Amino acid sequence: MAENADLLALLAEMKKSMEKGQDEMRKGQEEMRKGQEEMRKGQEEMKNQIQSHVESKVGEIKDHVNSCVAKIEEDVQSVKREIGEVKGEVERKIEEVEDKVQGKIEEVEDKVQGKIEEVKEKVQTNGQIPDIRRTNVLDCFQTQFDVVSSANGWNNRVKASQLVASLRGSAAEVLQGIPSDKLTDLTTIENVLEARFGDSHLTQFYRTELKTRRQKPGESLQVLAADVERLMSLAYAECSRDVRDSLAAQYIVDAIRDEDTQHATRLMDAKDLKSALAYSMKYEAAKTVSKTSRNVRSIEVEGGTGKEKDEKFDCLLKILEKLLNSHVAGKKNTPRRNPNVTCWKYLEKNEIRTGGEEIPLFSANAEHSKLCSVLAKEKAIIPARSECLIQGVPEVSGKFRYAVTDFPSQVSQKGVLVAATFVDLKREAIPVRVLNLDNKPKTVDKGAVIETCEPVVDIVARPQEFSESLRLPLILENLEGLNEEQRTALKELLQEFQNLFSINDSDVGRCNMTQHRINTGNHPPIKQYPRRLPLAKKEEAERLVKEMVDNGIIEESSGPWASPIVLFKKKDGSTRFCVDYRKLNEIMIKDSYPLPRIDDTLDALNGSQWFSTSDLKSAYWQVEIQPEDKEETAFTTGQGLRQFKVMSFGLCNAPATFERLMETVLRGLTSKACLVYLDDIIIVGRTFQEHLNNIRKVFQRLQNANLKLSP
Repeated sequence: MAENADLLALLAEMKKSMEKGQDEMRKGQEEMRKGQEEMRKGQEEMKNQIQSHVESKVGEIKDHVNSCVAKIEEDVQSVKREIGEVKGEVERKIEEVEDKVQGKIEEVEDKVQGKIEEVKEKVQTNGQIPDIRRTNVLDCFQTQFDVVSSANGWNNRVKASQLVASLRGSAAEVLQGIPSDKLTDLTTIENVLEARFGDSHLTQFYRTELKTRRQKPGESLQVLAADVERLMSLAYAECSRDVRDSLAAQYIVDAIRDEDTQHATRLMDAKDLKSALAYSMKYEAAKTVSKTSRNVRSIEVEGGTGKEKDEKFDCLLKILEKLLNSHVAGKKNTPRRNPNVTCWKYLEKNEIRTGGEEIPLFSANAEHSKLCSVLAKEKAIIPARSECLIQGVPEVSGKFRYAVTDFPSQVSQKGVLVAATFVDLKREAIPVRVLNLDNKPKTVDKGAVIETCEPVVDIVARPQEFSESLRLPLILENLEGLNEEQRTALKELLQEFQNLFSINDSDVGRCNMTQHRINTGNHPPIKQYPRRLPLAKKEEAERLVKEMVDNGIIEESSGPWASPIVLFKKKDGSTRFCVDYRKLNEIMIKDSYPLPRIDDTLDALNGSQWFSTSDLKSAYWQVEIQPEDKEETAFTTGQGLRQFKVMSFGLCNAPATFERLMETVLRGLTSKACLVYLDDIIIVGRTFQEHLNNIRKVFQRLQNANLKLSP
């Protein structure tokens, strides 16, 4: 109990202490509130003092600024008054100067007008437009009229009056459709004349006429060139002079009537019309001289043989016989150059060149050293003073195959010449060209010896390769208009991209960007029988097939598709191997990709001064065919089936595929750095350096696509 009492006492004492502490805390809080109140009052007083001080300072500043502004305004007004005084003085001076200048101008105008009237009295136009029936009369008159009007110093009103007075014939009839109040309006009259007689709207007509222009019988090359130049100025008036000259050179080559002259001029690759004309005329003249100096190839007998003609011919016959006898009396194997034998220069090097191949010739050994005689297959009559072909056969068959005939033959009849040639003795009939120089017909009996020939054995075809070290100098030699620095830059560029050019016929690129697709839908396979080939063509077809197999162009096929082949002769005499895909093309789903318009392509050349052309080597063969579509390209020669591994010529969708490929490869460069039409590329440039850069860009694109160019 005592302990509880102590505890209660302790608790009571603690309670009192707590109450006392709480009272002290309340007092402290009250004092704190009082201090805060005093602090707020002090802050208010300080704020009021600062605000009143600031307001007093602002008032002082305002007063000072106002006084300064007032002073500035007074100064400005003073300056304005001074400027007004100066301006008035300047205006008075200007008025005085203007009065003096106007007086001088009027005085000079009076004098000039008097001089103009005097000149007008002395110089008057006598230009007249005749009865217009040619489309270029208006252009000629316009040029003359502009010169006269400029010399006379006419204004537009006087020009209109003089132009109206100069019209004659059908040109004057157009005035009936012009209102009378517009007869003094030069623009109206010129527009009416242009609409009636102008040729700006006939551009396409002139381009068509230019493309179809051909040299007429008896028309000289100068007249042809003048007409081509006229049509060029009308068809491509908007193009630069350089472009027109370049195009004119191409058109005149196409227009030349004589095939030899045309071919020779085309090989010249003239840059302008003047060069093409000069070269074609030189070639034509040389050809004419050559005809008169070479051995007689044909003689035409005109009606009525006069004594004078007979004497001339007898004289010519004696000269030819003398030459013939002197040649036979010489050494047996002495070569005589015949300009008509195109392979003579290669025979001198113990080789011949045919179809792009060089074929070495090796001398016959002792076993083949004997001459072989060619006998007449049938009896033949050679008309007097004419040439003809006689069918011949070898005297002994199987000794050798290829031979060179002797010219002239030692066994020929007197007065009969036999042409030298390279012959295949295994043919059923050997064509022998003979010329009768006599006034009487010559008879060749069956079995008679008409010529002799020497054997040529061991003929091995050697594919033609182009050495880079030999090709570059040849290219640079043919470039005209380049200085040494430009030639060096071009040579470095070509050496950098030398792997871009094909070195032989088997070196064909293989593009890595696309594959050709042949879509025939669900159509059943088409299998056609092979067509019969002439015996002479079978070996040629087998040789071409073997070459394509060796070059990786075709492979064996075992599919159900088959198309026949067709062989064509090229211009150079070689054979083109084609497959007749007409049946396949009929069922193929057509792919359309627009080819660029030729006229748009030509328009894009405007402004460029440097041009380079290139084409891809066997372009279609550089594009692979999708593996599942190869069997549809299969063809047969009668010796099994083979199919193309690459895009073949003759497929209807091939141009679209190739044009799409070239547009993709050269995207961003076409119409700026180059123009492309299928496998032909024209690289352009305004300057040589720009042109060189464009060539580099195009070459890089082609190299990245693994394409090859023709050398």
